[in-house]
Amino acid sequence: MGVRKLSAADRMYTSVNYLLLLIFCLTALYPFIYFLALSFNDGYDAMKGGIYFFPRVSTLENYSKAFHNPHILKSFWISISRTVVVTVGSTLLTALLAYGLSRKGLPGRKYIVFFFFFTTLFSGGLIPTFILYRELHILNTYWVLVLPSLYSFFNAIIMKTFFDGIPLGLSESARIDGASELSVFWRIILPLSMPVMATIALFVGVGVWNDWFTGQFFIQNENLQPAATFLNKMISEASFQSMTGSSSGSAIQNMNQNQMTLRGVTPEALRMTFVIIITAPIICVYPFLQKYFVKGVLVGSLKE
Repeated sequence: MGVRKLSAADRMYTSVNYLLLLIFCLTALYPFIYFLALSFNDGYDAMKGGIYFFPRVSTLENYSKAFHNPHILKSFWISISRTVVVTVGSTLLTALLAYGLSRKGLPGRKYIVFFFFFTTLFSGGLIPTFILYRELHILNTYWVLVLPSLYSFFNAIIMKTFFDGIPLGLSESARIDGASELSVFWRIILPLSMPVMATIALFVGVGVWNDWFTGQFFIQNENLQPAATFLNKMISEASFQSMTGSSSGSAIQNMNQNQMTLRGVTPEALRMTFVIIITAPIICVYPFLQKYFVKGVLVGSLKE
């Protein structure tokens, strides 16, 4: 069969689609390019403006200063460890929950699903959540960054939908051979579920990495605050200073006190540098999960 020749209308439609996609891509990518250019530019030169795509006075002093800041390094490693622990733990626990809910022989399955769903419709609010964490003795500890992030009913529903699409004959034949439910899950269901597992892992990892709220309200120890919280603190204090003209703010003061150790480093340049630092890991991980992500987002959209 020969290749169908595109008509003039088809070529016009394709060209417009590509043009719109290119515009959307550049719109989403430009802020990152702008921050990247400022992070590699001399801080005092950047204050003159006029930098859009490329650094005008290239320097690595911003990154050198950023990685020599003890608070940044600590918050960065807290974010890394938290993201790894929560992503692995949440993905596995959610898979176990979804597998149980996908078994039609589970007693009271409809009522259990309704119970989980009903609790997602309401939130206790900040104060009840704070009281609950205090009674659990996880306030101002590393566990407040991990335990509340392990459960997501929305992710469980996505996995359950995927598990429902796996032929029952695979698990039934394994049970006939004497495999337990846990063996069926680990040896059959889990290997076949890599697309949805990678998708959920990406959702959880990005969400946890960007979470600043937990560290802001439930952790007072600066040594336990994640990178997103530290960055939000820096931006808030800088905005407050610009509006009031004051010089208060612990994060900005610490940077100003050490600013003269490297020429060309300013608090604004450090903020841009830190944005790039906390964004780069997600950008580096995404290409390796993209093929699974594309398959995972189509879960439940097609029926045989």
